[in-house]
Amino acid sequence: MVEFLVLMVALDKIWFSPLGNFMDERDAAIKEKLSSVKDTSEEVKQLEEQAAAVMRAARAEISAALNKMKKETQGEVEQKLAEGRKKIEAELQEALAKLEIQKEETIIALDSQIAALSDGIVKKFFQISKAVPAQHVTPFEFELYEDPDHLRTVVASSSQLTPRIDPAKLKLRHRIGRGPFGDVWLATHHQSTEDYDECHEVAVKMLYLIKEEHMRVVLDKFDTLFLKCQGIENVCFLHGISVINGKICIVMKFYEGSIGDKMARLKGGKLSLSTVLRHGIELAQGIAQLHAKEIVVFNLKPFSFLLNENDQAILGDVGIPFLLFGIPLPSADMSRRLGTPNYMAPEQWQPEIRGPVSFETDSWGFGCSIVEMLTGVQPWRGKSVEEIYDSVVRKQEKPRIPEGLPPPVENVLLGCFEYDFRSRPLMTDIVRAFKSSQNAVFVDGGWTGYGSRTTLEKFSGTGYTEWFLSKDNPRVGDMVRSRRPPNSCKPENMDVPEGTVVGLERDPDRDGFVLVRVHGIHDPLRLPVSTLERVTFGLAAGDWVHLKEEDKRHSPVGILHSINRDGSVAVGFIGVETLWKGNSSELQMAEPYFVGQFVRLRANVLSPRFEWPRKTGGTWATGRIWRILPNGCLIVKFPGRLTIGQENSSFLADPAEVEVVSFNSCPGVVKKYQHFEDFHWAVRPLVIALGIFTAMKVGFFVGKKIGRSNKRQGSAVEGSGQHMDGQTSGSGTNQWFPPSVKNILGVSPAAR
Repeated sequence: MVEFLVLMVALDKIWFSPLGNFMDERDAAIKEKLSSVKDTSEEVKQLEEQAAAVMRAARAEISAALNKMKKETQGEVEQKLAEGRKKIEAELQEALAKLEIQKEETIIALDSQIAALSDGIVKKFFQISKAVPAQHVTPFEFELYEDPDHLRTVVASSSQLTPRIDPAKLKLRHRIGRGPFGDVWLATHHQSTEDYDECHEVAVKMLYLIKEEHMRVVLDKFDTLFLKCQGIENVCFLHGISVINGKICIVMKFYEGSIGDKMARLKGGKLSLSTVLRHGIELAQGIAQLHAKEIVVFNLKPFSFLLNENDQAILGDVGIPFLLFGIPLPSADMSRRLGTPNYMAPEQWQPEIRGPVSFETDSWGFGCSIVEMLTGVQPWRGKSVEEIYDSVVRKQEKPRIPEGLPPPVENVLLGCFEYDFRSRPLMTDIVRAFKSSQNAVFVDGGWTGYGSRTTLEKFSGTGYTEWFLSKDNPRVGDMVRSRRPPNSCKPENMDVPEGTVVGLERDPDRDGFVLVRVHGIHDPLRLPVSTLERVTFGLAAGDWVHLKEEDKRHSPVGILHSINRDGSVAVGFIGVETLWKGNSSELQMAEPYFVGQFVRLRANVLSPRFEWPRKTGGTWATGRIWRILPNGCLIVKFPGRLTIGQENSSFLADPAEVEVVSFNSCPGVVKKYQHFEDFHWAVRPLVIALGIFTAMKVGFFVGKKIGRSNKRQGSAVEGSGQHMDGQTSGSGTNQWFPPSVKNILGVSPAAR
């Protein structure tokens, strides 16, 4: 303890005391220095004010200098702009003056050239006007006063291009006919200008009344038709259109007779084969020209085939169904059919449902007309409209083709009556077939051909007609794949899943061949054209497609009819009367349907497009696809339903509203059995009868077995009773039971 005190005293003397003195001295020095510092805040404020004053003065001087420079520069710029403007205006005035001089010189030169050309054209026109076809211009004569002393008669014609005719210039004389769309009148068309005054005898087709709001549509469509028909040979010349008493009147050149009239004057009412071929070529060429301009005739028949003064066939009924197509008509029956029933194709009756209509629609009517010209018998003669509809649409009957025709003619006529218009020939195919048969030598109404061959098969080896296959020929560079047989839902072994055409090989006597390079195979494959189909942007003709953006006016699911190499497509949809035109980018692949598949309405469909039957419990019935129309419409039959009398045996279906039903898609045994009943209405009665028969058989078998068992048991009991009766009565040790009770309880005698 003492040592600690000593240590603390020593530390105080040595360390703490000197340190405290040092700290006191330092604090005193700091306080002294702080007291000597003066407050300079006022001086700082003065300096800041002086600096601000200097800055303001500098800004003022700079601003004044800049304004001065700006004014001087602006003045110089304005002066230079004014000088440049004056210079440019002077140059423009000089250039305009030169242009005016050149303009006057050019106008004078052009006037002289035009005058010279006009004189030359007039002279040439007057020289060749007699050779101009009658259907293009209507010639008339007049006196040309080139020289008062030398008058010259020349032939000129009206160059009228406007289709509208003033009703006052038409004078109706008398009615000469009546058709499904209106009356035909003989009339006089008066034309006059400052140079001429003329009258023409014309035929006026006066249509039945059309609502006023639809008249403008018909008139506009006729303007398009009028321009497209200019210059087409073998087609009746159109003078124009007018409106008389609120009715649209189509004014046409008048012809004295028709092929129908010619047939009526002949014995048997039929034409020779050579005459039919000649007229057929003339008419088919005219129709082909109309098709090239997107015009479908729809109403082909012998009485619409007119004859001119040179006995040349002229297509007379041009454009009326085309004009009225899609226009509501006063009669529902007229709206249902645009054409003459005896010559109408199946898709022509209900184009929005069984269509669409296309150029091949005219092939059916043309074929009917040729058959009538050869036989003198009108197709479906003596049948009513409903009977014709039932024969053509429901029963799919076809007109009879006469025997003894050249194979090309017979083959092309067979093709004209294909139910699916995609399998029919085009007019160019008909022209080619008829021309190839004109070299035949006819003897006594028959024919003998040079190098002729037997009639071609109706279908090729792939199941498609030659007309179907000829509508799209491959080119070098096209992507192709193997063509699947029609209506085949089974996966096929494709020889070419996808390949590129690298070469073409054509043989006029056989189907063409192409060389196809396939990935993974070194050498190109040589394959028939008929076994391949072109693929463009992943799509091929015949594929099922779905619109990416649905339109409520028609079904979103349809069948692709054609796809061009630029991606433009033509698709058949339910609800669209003609082929829908668009681009491949608007489509996507859809689930395909095949003939023979079972389908039913989807669960989310509450109000289907077409009538659909229900089962007893109220659920949608399941049917089997019987036929697929070109627009994708499904014709479905219900073999699981027993139809009696006139009850519908087939129904229509929108492919967008149905789903495929199979045993794999049916969960559970009950659903599978219900689907089994869809195959035929006799399945359920047969199963019930089989069940009753099985139950009866089992009952008989069980009853017989029980009867035999009872007999054996009765015999055993009887033997046991006889044995017990033979025992000694003195044995008191055995208890006796009746045989039946003993047998039931299973008690056996035991010795004591």
